[in-house]
This record gives sequence, structure tokens and C-alpha cells, in this order.
Amino acid sequence: MLALVTGATGFVGSHVAAALAGQGADVRLLVRANSDLRNIEHLKADRVVGDLRDAAAIERAVSGCEVVFHVAADYRLWVRDPDQMYAANVGGTRAILEAARSRGVRRVVYTSSVATMGFAAPGDPPGHPADEASPVALDRMIGHYKRSKFMAEQVAIEAGRGGMDVVVVNPTTPVGEQDVKPTPTGRIVLDFLKKKFPAYVDTGLNLVDVRECARGHLAALEKGRSGERYILGGENLTLKQILDKLAAITGLPSPTIRVPYLVALAAGVVDEVVTGRILGREPRATIDAVRMGRKKMFVSSAKAERELGWKIVPVDGALARAGGWFTGNGYVHA
Repeated sequence: MLALVTGATGFVGSHVAAALAGQGADVRLLVRANSDLRNIEHLKADRVVGDLRDAAAIERAVSGCEVVFHVAADYRLWVRDPDQMYAANVGGTRAILEAARSRGVRRVVYTSSVATMGFAAPGDPPGHPADEASPVALDRMIGHYKRSKFMAEQVAIEAGRGGMDVVVVNPTTPVGEQDVKPTPTGRIVLDFLKKKFPAYVDTGLNLVDVRECARGHLAALEKGRSGERYILGGENLTLKQILDKLAAITGLPSPTIRVPYLVALAAGVVDEVVTGRILGREPRATIDAVRMGRKKMFVSSAKAERELGWKIVPVDGALARAGGWFTGNGYVHA
């Protein structure tokens, strides 16, 4: 089986590519010309140079493949030119699916995000953790990343329900090694290691081991139903619980001061204006990130457990591996 993986130089994609190779699949990777190749140096795989806005490269990459794992995405919570994000996340997904359809690909596994789920907003009645059936709409998506992923997911679902064989997976917030950028989730670990977490906000995330997340992608290929989406989640944890786990792993102190929402929002406004708009760098705190933090992003993976054989695994080992990888690869300096 020849499998194309987009986004294989990144965090989740590199683990998906490695899992495929470990099962004996032939692997092809769509790689941008300026990508950091550290995560794929050890992989025996074909490479096609191009990106999600290069239709000719996508056609070359898809040609001859039996299956496609479309993992690549522009994952940033702040971007100076939002059009670039929509072009990559929405336009790129559409191009991948069109190429897969024209080339007779057997199945596409599209990597969406837990960000597209219908989480309760502040003021809503308290309810159960979100799942695939929770009510959701585009106008509930905060920020360009969430909106672009929601729109791209709709493209994939429509393709799956319109005759193509497309399965959608929704990882929660993966954690582990090889987070080269790092992702916003990885920055939580990295900032803790750098002692840049003097306080915390009252928010919550679902953390999933990135290795388990990759295995979930392969399970979706084998067992998923076309046109359906599956949450690949782990433990529901408050930010304070995550920091306490990191403290237990590393021996560093966990913050004890909780920052009120309005104070965090004010800090996000200042950082976005000064760092983002004036200095032209990605802010450490953004308005959208603070607004998203008002919702505890707790989910249920029961559907994936029933249909994919998904198992929820404690995240402590993944947090330890993440910390060790950041330390061992020069992200943390004494």
C-alpha cells in the first residue's frame, strides 16, 4: 500500500508517517521546500516538494497512492494575513480531495481538530463534555484557525457523504516528542520548562498522547465510516492540573496564582498590538487564545472507542517525553 501523508514534517504528521512505515506501508510525503526536515530524516519515504497551494505538486503527490492522510494545516492562533491560512486549510483540503477523487484514491483520512466541536460557551447551561453530536456552527468558532478548520472539515464531510470515501479524525491537544515548531500545546510545556508560567487561567483542555493519536489515524483508515468524524482524545484536565503534572515530572514549581479572565484579556490585547502589529512577531498571548480559554475544551471519545477500538491512555508519559525532547533538542537552556 502506498500512502501519502501531508504535514509529515510537523508534529502529528511525523508520527502518522512513522506509524504507517512501522506497519510496512510504502510512504510518500508532500514536503514544502523550506520545511524543517528533522522529523522525517529517519524515514524511508518518497518526497514530493510542494505545498497545499500548489495544485501541480498535489497531483504529483497523490498519483499512484492507494490512501491519503491529509494532516497538514496552518496551525497558528495569530496570523498577520488570514487569507494565507484559509488558502492552506480550506483551499488545500479541497485540492487534496479533488486530486484524490480524480486519481482514484481508495480512502482519505482527513485530520481536523477538536477546535471544530460544539463546546459550551460561558453562560450556557453546564453540560456533558462535547462530542461529535454537540450542536455547532461557524459563528461559534473563535478566530481564523478555528474558522478555517471548521470550513475545511465541512468540505471533507460533504465529500465523504457525496460519494468519496473520506473519514475525519479530530485530535484533541496532542502532546509528546517531535513538536518542532512548537504547537500552542507544546508551548505550554516549553514555557513551564523555561519558568515562564508565573500564573494560570481557569481553563481546561483534553490532552492526548501523540503516539496514540497516530495509531488512531490508522484505526480510522481501517475501521472508520465514510463521512463520519471521530474525536481522538485522552484526559480532560484543567490547565492547573496540567501544570501540576509537569511539576511532578520535572520538580519545578507549579504556579499558585490564578489570573482573572479580564486581566488575561487585557494582556492579550497589549501583546497582540505591540508584539503582533507593531513588531510583526507572533504574540505569546492573543485575544483569540484568551477568548477560547473561557471554554473548557473537555470532550468524550466514546464514538471512537465504540467504532475504532480507541483507548484513552494517561498523558503523564507523553508530557514527560515532551519535556525530555524539548530539553534534549536545545529548546531549554540552563
